[in-house]
Order: sequence, then C-alpha cells, then structure tokens
Amino acid sequence: MRLTFLGTGTSFGVPQIGCHCPTCASSDPRDRRTRTGALIETRGKRLLIDTPPELRLQLVAAGVDRVDAVLFTHAHADHVHGIDDLRALSVRQGAMLPAYGSAATMAELAAKFPYIFDPSIPAQPGTSKPELAGHVLEPGRPALIVGVPVVPLSFPHGDHSVFGYRVGPVAYLTDVKTIPDAALGDLAEGGLHVLVLNALLSRPHPLHLSIPEAIAAAQRIGARRTFFTHLTHEATHAALAARLPAGIAPAYDGLVIDVPEA
Repeated sequence: MRLTFLGTGTSFGVPQIGCHCPTCASSDPRDRRTRTGALIETRGKRLLIDTPPELRLQLVAAGVDRVDAVLFTHAHADHVHGIDDLRALSVRQGAMLPAYGSAATMAELAAKFPYIFDPSIPAQPGTSKPELAGHVLEPGRPALIVGVPVVPLSFPHGDHSVFGYRVGPVAYLTDVKTIPDAALGDLAEGGLHVLVLNALLSRPHPLHLSIPEAIAAAQRIGARRTFFTHLTHEATHAALAARLPAGIAPAYDGLVIDVPEA
C-alpha cells in the first residue's frame, strides 16, 4: 500500500498571500504547502481523498493519470474546490468516477456543483464536464469501494462532522477537533501502521486539533508512525519536526509512505 501526500497545508496554503514570515519566505520545498489532499494506492486501485483547489498541480506533480474513486472528508472549500479538475480524469477514463462521503457532504456537493452530480444537466455540445456518481457512506459501517475495504469514521469539526477513513493499516483524519471513543476502537483494531492527523497551531483552535492536542491524540491511538497534516505557516518543517516526539513527524507535499498490506 502506498500513501502519497498531495497537499499538507491549511486553508490559506503556505506561503500565504502577502506574508513574509520565515516559513512563507523559506527556500525549503517542504515549507510549500498546498491545500490538504492525499492518494492511497492498494490492490491495484487508487483512492483520492478530497479535491483541494490545487488538485491539478498536485496530480501532475505526483504523475497521477487515473483514480478509481474519490473519498470526501467534508465539503469545505479548501477540501473540494478543485473538484472540476476531475474532468480530465473522467474524460480520460471514459466513465463516471464514484465519489463517496457522508450524507451531509454529498448533499452539499450536489447543491454546490449540480452540473457535476446531476445527470440531467448535460455538457454543452463540443465540451466536457466532470462525471461523478455520488454515494453515501454510513459512519462506522465498512464499505467495499472499488474492491478496497474502507471504514468511514465520523469526527467533530466545530458544529459540523467530518469523515476520516481507515484503509487497512492506514488511517487518514483531517479537520478533526477530538477523537471520540467510538472511533478510537476502529482506529486501534488490528494495529495501525500509519496515522495521518491534522495539527493546526500551538494554541487551541475551535475547529481543529492543536499541535499539543494532536500529539496527545496520536499517543492515545498508538499507531506505529504518525504524520501531521493541515499545517499552517506557524513553524517551518524543520522546526516542527525538531519538537515532535519520536514516531511523529510533519508531512510535506509529495511525501510518499509505503506500508505493508494488511
């Protein structure tokens, strides 16, 4: 199994527009953080997690020319507003891409992007459009997605909920504020090789785990390796890596992690 971090930045991205802080001005390529998204490759299939605004650039950089399904964590702009870039994939593949998420997320996406999800809205003659087929997942209920077992898990994100996904030995959680006990069992079951977890700031935030909270959550979950994502410009990659405990590291755009199949 292979996990590729397509983007690891918060909603502003790094560098932020007009900012000249040490992280935004850094020459370290690990400090250039596009909006958060990832790709999981297993059993000959590719699962794309979220469609951030820089999706085209991310997929080109990763050499991706095909995905088999899209998993949405939630419908906030920094996680979905690159959705039109899926047009190149659905046109190339000549088929609708299955897209999955919670009932609330899929309803919001259908309302925001009816031309994508409503089959009664055709592309104009001589043009094309993304072709996605929406599917609703139930939290905690395992699903077989293009032949890959996936467990969607629900987490609080302010007054909303977001989905995290467990795919075999990998769990990908972003934009979560806490780890409910109900999800903890699903994360711990069978041993977790890699945990991906959002870690926003050193100080508390109403919607996201702070870095100290994310460290505590990672230690509670107990994966062999944990990678932090959804990072701000508060700290450079090198500075953040130096202060994290053993077994926990900041991710960066383009990072590839190979994991033994479960």
